[in-house]
Amino acid sequence: MERLWDSAPFTVDYLPGAGHDLVIAFASIGHDPARPPAPEFIATATGRGTPAHPRPALFVSDASRSWGNDPGFGPALVGALTALRARQDIRRIATLGLSMGGYCALVAARLIPVDLVLAFGPQVAIGRDAVPGETRWTEWTAQLLQPLRWPHAPLPETGQAWLFHGGLDDLPHALRFPTDPRTEQVIFPKLRHSDLVAHLKTRGALSGLLAAALDGDRRRVLRIAASAGGQRRARLYPPDNPPERGT
Repeated sequence: MERLWDSAPFTVDYLPGAGHDLVIAFASIGHDPARPPAPEFIATATGRGTPAHPRPALFVSDASRSWGNDPGFGPALVGALTALRARQDIRRIATLGLSMGGYCALVAARLIPVDLVLAFGPQVAIGRDAVPGETRWTEWTAQLLQPLRWPHAPLPETGQAWLFHGGLDDLPHALRFPTDPRTEQVIFPKLRHSDLVAHLKTRGALSGLLAAALDGDRRRVLRIAASAGGQRRARLYPPDNPPERGT
């Protein structure tokens, strides 16, 4: 990987490729709090195993784990994208990530021109008491400077977003996202937050989801998700059948 941006707490690394599509993958909080999060979704972002390989990709890491709230987030994205566009023609941009990375993928769509977002297990909000009873990320979110620029995960104003959630422990987040014509939500009722992406990788579904979403093929995205156990939020929780109190 080539480093296109290195200004604490952000690094942006680049894997070269052909074509006019760019995928920007955002790291989650990682497993070692003493080190910056490592790049994620390398195979999916670059299209490994598909006709799109090698697709150009950027990998964003935030050592501060700020959910896109650190003031350096926007400059890191714009700086890396400007450097890359000086080298090659980029016509479409997709962002993706897991958990904090998915949240950042949504925030990024408000800061740079993004055509597609794939967010796996994104938090709906990280503000204090935004989701009652949620404590999984308090160690990091409690350290963020107030007021937050992005206390809630923003849905895109242009382009398309796909949100994928583990239904066993992420429903309090999934069901608090507002319905939006540009956003589709898929819930996997038998999966937990921590199992979602690993499950999709095992099923060989990640690259197919991204390829179908880039093609704008909604039915194919839903077929791939369904084959891995996912169902549309609107089917599981239609407006006339709201979730039970407390979810």
